[in-house]
Amino acid sequence: MKKSLLALAALGAFAEVAHAQSSVTLYGVADANIEYVSNMSSVTPSSSNGFRTGPDENLFRMSSGGLSGSRWGLRGIEDLGSGLKALFVLESGFGLDNGGMQQGGRLFGRQAYAGLESAQAGRVTFGRQYTSMFDVLANFSPLGYSTQYEPVVAQLGLNFRSDNTAKYTGKFGPVTAIAHWSFGNGVAGGGEVPGEFRRDTGYGAGVGWAAGPFGISAAYDQYNPTLNTAGATGEFKKAAVAASYAFGPAKVMAGYRWGMNSAPNGNNILKDNYYWVGGNYQVTPTLGLTLAYYYDDVKNLNLAANGATNNIKNPWQISFVADYNLSKRTDVYLTTAYAKNAGINFDTSAISFANGYFLGSGKDNMVGVAVGMRHRF
Repeated sequence: MKKSLLALAALGAFAEVAHAQSSVTLYGVADANIEYVSNMSSVTPSSSNGFRTGPDENLFRMSSGGLSGSRWGLRGIEDLGSGLKALFVLESGFGLDNGGMQQGGRLFGRQAYAGLESAQAGRVTFGRQYTSMFDVLANFSPLGYSTQYEPVVAQLGLNFRSDNTAKYTGKFGPVTAIAHWSFGNGVAGGGEVPGEFRRDTGYGAGVGWAAGPFGISAAYDQYNPTLNTAGATGEFKKAAVAASYAFGPAKVMAGYRWGMNSAPNGNNILKDNYYWVGGNYQVTPTLGLTLAYYYDDVKNLNLAANGATNNIKNPWQISFVADYNLSKRTDVYLTTAYAKNAGINFDTSAISFANGYFLGSGKDNMVGVAVGMRHRF
C-alpha cells in the first residue's frame, strides 16, 4: 500500500514538472494614432480604372498601427526532452480604429505555424511565415518595419509573408542562418495548383552575423507569382546586404537591395536598386529618436499595359520618429514622413502599390504626420 501511494505521489510530481515545461502565452499590441496626409488622391487606383489617380485632397483620419501593426496572438511551447521542443504561433492582425480583421480578413493573417526546435540543430517550422529576407534584415531596419512610414513592401516585396512555407532557422554563436520554401503563396494567385508545381512558389535564404557593436547580413529572395489568367508565372528576384554599428546610446545602419521583376515571357517589368540609411538615438531612458532616408533608383520599368508611365522619377523619402515610453508596456509617439516622386512608402502602381498612400494627379510629393499611442501586452 505504501509503495502504491509513493508511486502515485511520484507520478503526480512528474506530471506537475511536465506541465511546468509546457506553456501557452497570450500576447499582443494595440497601436492607434491620428494622422494627417497631404496630396492624397481622391480616387483609389485599381485595375478597373487603369491604375489612375484623381485630384489631390488633404486627409485627416484615425489609423491603426503606427509603429507596430495591431495584433493579438498565441505562442505555445512544449519541452519534449533531450533538448527538443514543439512550438506553435498563431497571430491575428486587426484594425484598432474599426475592429476589422487585417491581411485580407484572415483569422491568423500575420503568422500561423507549428514546428520543432533543437538546441543544437535549430528550428524547422511549417505554415504562414515571414520570408528569410524579412527576418535577416529586421535588425537593420531603422524604424523596425514600422507599419506607417517605412517602405517595407518596396524593400521586401508583397510576399514578405508567405503561405504554405517550410522554414529553417539556425543560430550558431554570432551567426544566424535562415532558409525557406513556399509551396504556393496566395498573394497573386491560388497557390498549390495541381500539375503546376512552380506556380506561386517562392524561396530564399539569408545569413546574419552580430558580435559586439557590429552586425552584418545578406539575403536572397525569389517569388514566382501568377501574372495572368492563363496561370503563367513571372520571376520577382531580390538580393540585399545590410550592416549596423552601435556606440553608446546610438545605432547607425544602412542597406542595399537589388531587385528585378520579370514577366512570363522574360521581359523586365521592373529593375531597381533600393538604398536606405538611418539611425536610432536613445536621448534618455524613456525618449528615443529615429531618422531614416530611403531611395529607389529605378533602372528599368515597363508597365505600359496598365497605364503606368515608363519614365517614373526616382522616389525618395525621409522618415522621423520620436517615441516616449510612459512605462515598459505603453508609449506615445510622433511619426512623420516626406516622400518625393511617389506617395509615402513609394506607393505607386509602378513601385509598391500596397499601402494606400496614393499621390494625387499632378502632385509629386506627400507629407504624413501622426501622433499616437501603443500598448503591448
